[in-house]
Amino acid sequence: MTEKKANPESIIRDYPRLGPDDSFSFRCYQSLECFTNCCNDVSIVLTPYDILRMKHALEMDSSSFLEKYTISPFTKDQKVPVVLLKMDKETKNCPFVSSEKGCGIYENRPWACRMYPLGMAEPDNPTPEDRRFYFLMKEDICLGHNEDHSITVSEWITEQGIEEYDAYGTPFKELMLHSFWNGEEALKPEQIDMYHMACYDLDRFRRFVFETRFFQLFDVDEDRIEAMRNNDMELSDFAMQWLKFSLFKEQSMKINRSVIESKLGNGVKNGAK
Repeated sequence: MTEKKANPESIIRDYPRLGPDDSFSFRCYQSLECFTNCCNDVSIVLTPYDILRMKHALEMDSSSFLEKYTISPFTKDQKVPVVLLKMDKETKNCPFVSSEKGCGIYENRPWACRMYPLGMAEPDNPTPEDRRFYFLMKEDICLGHNEDHSITVSEWITEQGIEEYDAYGTPFKELMLHSFWNGEEALKPEQIDMYHMACYDLDRFRRFVFETRFFQLFDVDEDRIEAMRNNDMELSDFAMQWLKFSLFKEQSMKINRSVIESKLGNGVKNGAK
């Protein structure tokens, strides 16, 4: 589902740009000779919302889903942890796809699968003249481009349910675009673990906040606490807020006043000794 040869720089520089009202020809269906070929040996980056949708569809907790269906490659030059869908070791196929029936989790397939054959790109510092745009990924293995079926970019986005994924993915996108990643500082191993847990392993993050002294240390509204107890989207939004505080040192969390007063009091006592 990804462009295998192009890099972000060449896409922004060389690819024809499509706007919401521009049309392209494409149709994918089971009778095509290439059906499901595009689901073999590809790198599909998963977003937090992708994982929430898939783990709920499979009735799995996030830790089990991550262990069974994903990999998290990390190199010394990589600053941002990512989660990829794990392909079958022998066939290199997506674990949810069969040649006969296609995608077994189609209603809950990842954002990247919904977008294909469209790609989306955006310069690091977009301007009114150089902003986010769409482009068409035309690969030799895909015969869907030869179909006589015209559709606009906006129609495709609506038809594939991408708007919902974009809306729920906004807090994560803001996290990914944070200026921290442009600096020289890298995450420490314990920070990488926190990032991975808060973004992707939400059931583990729920235990982190509900089974520790977390809500004694931080001032969080009671209604929000109750909403997070059983609502994954509420918890995910809170997790993004927590990462801004814990990793980027932003004032996105409020420390409980009693904790501050206790520390101040201990400081005075220690100083008086």
